[in-house]
Amino acid sequence: MGSNQGVARGYLALVLHAHLPFVRHPEYESFLEETWLFEAITDTYVPLLRVFDKLVADGIAFRLTLSLSPPLIAMLRDPFLQQRYLAHLTKMEALADKEILRTQGKMLDVARMYRRLLYETRETYEACGHDLVGAFRKLQDEGVLEIATAGATHGFLPILKTEPAAVRAQLDVAGDVYRKTFGRQVPGFWLPECGYFPGLEEAVAEAGGRYFFVDTHGVMNAETKPRYGYFAPLGCGNGTAAFGRDPATSRLVWSADEGYPGDPWYRDFYRDIGFDLDFEYIRPFILDGHTRVFTGFKYHRITGRIDEKALYEPEKARQRADEHAADFLRRQAEMVSRCAPLMDRPPVITALYDAELFGHWWFEGPQWLDYFIRKLVCDQQTVGLITPGEYLARYGTPQQARPSASSWGEKGYSSFWLNPGNDWIYRHLHDAAGRMHALAIKYDDTPRHSLAERALAQAGRSLLLAQASDWAFIMKTGTNVEYAQGRVRDHLARFHALADDVERNAVDERRLLALETMDRIFPDLDFRVWA
Repeated sequence: MGSNQGVARGYLALVLHAHLPFVRHPEYESFLEETWLFEAITDTYVPLLRVFDKLVADGIAFRLTLSLSPPLIAMLRDPFLQQRYLAHLTKMEALADKEILRTQGKMLDVARMYRRLLYETRETYEACGHDLVGAFRKLQDEGVLEIATAGATHGFLPILKTEPAAVRAQLDVAGDVYRKTFGRQVPGFWLPECGYFPGLEEAVAEAGGRYFFVDTHGVMNAETKPRYGYFAPLGCGNGTAAFGRDPATSRLVWSADEGYPGDPWYRDFYRDIGFDLDFEYIRPFILDGHTRVFTGFKYHRITGRIDEKALYEPEKARQRADEHAADFLRRQAEMVSRCAPLMDRPPVITALYDAELFGHWWFEGPQWLDYFIRKLVCDQQTVGLITPGEYLARYGTPQQARPSASSWGEKGYSSFWLNPGNDWIYRHLHDAAGRMHALAIKYDDTPRHSLAERALAQAGRSLLLAQASDWAFIMKTGTNVEYAQGRVRDHLARFHALADDVERNAVDERRLLALETMDRIFPDLDFRVWA
């Protein structure tokens, strides 16, 4: 494959972070929150995989970084959830057939598009043997993706640092999952919520990572003023490097107000037949049969900040995606041309996004990404695509400093994950982490494969699952709050019950097996990681 990277004046590091909380409920016939995964597979992961595969097939030499979190890897590879996804997909296909009969005119054209996309989704999913992780691994092995990882359960590390063993476990377990999944060393970490505190780079290095990402102000407020700002990585003094998020690329792709996703020709996410149509019509296609939810069948475009929405026109939206891709490339080339003369090596623009933005929230996102990559590779030579690992190998770290404490999200300093709506969880998480540390030391010589070792490992899984930053996030946003609170309480209760059983030398094997069956994640977990 040809490439413009050898002659580029500067680089763009596109980084997509794919993560969902671990939701798996075999104890129920169906479970509403499992649709978070099913929607992401249909809307984001399969469309992105199709884009990447087509680029490879067309000989387009692209490089992109994809971070896959351990909970997402576990769910995507779980046969139980794979079968539930196929059942969900069958329902959506049946709804698509029904919509073909219901709609007419422009809406019929959109309905036919949805039916085609669903059949293509099944085709892609079946072609990779239901193993999307394996499909992404193949792209990494082919040299077009660099796959990074995150925390074991996406725990928010700046708050968990009260118990250092908790931070180490989040990163070490993630590193272990990565090595066993992809057969290579971890290149880098997407720190959950880009949450960083000074000293965290030591745990990153211990877990095998060479780089991590922070928000813009984490670099700009570093302990020493960085010479090149966020256009070059910071060397942290221990062999790791921090890449700072570029704010301009963030606004263009994230913001519904300033950026591309708010364009009036793009599909409106919130107008969905799950809320628009008669309930009896959609009831057979809803997981629990009584809660109105998004179905993915949306027939209107954003139009503007008005209640009356115009009908969606896919061809007009495609044209806007093409125009926005050209605009994005022009802006990156201009930025590189301004920065390159001021630096002793090519600048790197680090563009960080949640993967689920592409396709799920911004329906045209994968199409935009495809257009952008093709234009960048084929139409110019100013800016090239690169991964963080490649940039470090070629150009090193021209500036040395530790970033400042920071996160992304509202206000940029952890307030989204620590506020009056969720602060009650942390004293319990700290208490459990301290207890787990003590147990790991006390029972270090526990015989391998014994009942006590199994119980301690399951206690560790329960603790990790309770620490997921997703629960604090949900409590702050006010959606699914009862479910999030219940997950924290349930996992902590399971943790303490197992810890009590171990300390009383009275492990109930039937109860342990039930918990292992429900929370099927980290099968090789060694509780001694908390020692």
